[in-house]
Amino acid sequence: MVYGLVMIWNRYLAAFAALNGAMAVAVGAFAAHGAGPQIKTLLTTGASYQLAHAVLGVVCAVLAPGLRLAGVAGWLATTGGLIFCLALAFLGLLSLPALGAVAPIGGVLMIAGWLVLAFCGLRALPTA
Repeated sequence: MVYGLVMIWNRYLAAFAALNGAMAVAVGAFAAHGAGPQIKTLLTTGASYQLAHAVLGVVCAVLAPGLRLAGVAGWLATTGGLIFCLALAFLGLLSLPALGAVAPIGGVLMIAGWLVLAFCGLRALPTA
C-alpha cells in the first residue's frame, strides 16, 4: 500500500519541500559555523521554522492525492517557511530592516497551512 501511495504523491510539492529542507540545513549550518553572534539567532530561527515546514510539506505531498486541501496546506506551509527564513536571513546578513516586515507574511502563510491541514483532519472522509 505504501508503494502505491508514493507513486501518486504530489511530486512538485515534495520536490519544493525537499529543496526547502536542504536550504534549511545549509542556513542552520552557516548559523552554527560561520555566522557572527549578532545574526546567529535570526538564521537559526529561520532555519528551524523552514525545516519544520519542509517536513510538513512532504507529509502533505503524500496526503495530497486523497485530500486535495492537504496539497494546499503543504504549499502554504512550505512557501511560508521559505519566505520567513529568507526574510530573517536577509535581515541579518544584509542589515535591511525593511525585510523585517516581510517575515510576518511567511508566518501568516505557515499558520494558514496548519489551519488548512486541521480543516482537512476534521472533514469527514467520503464513503465508498
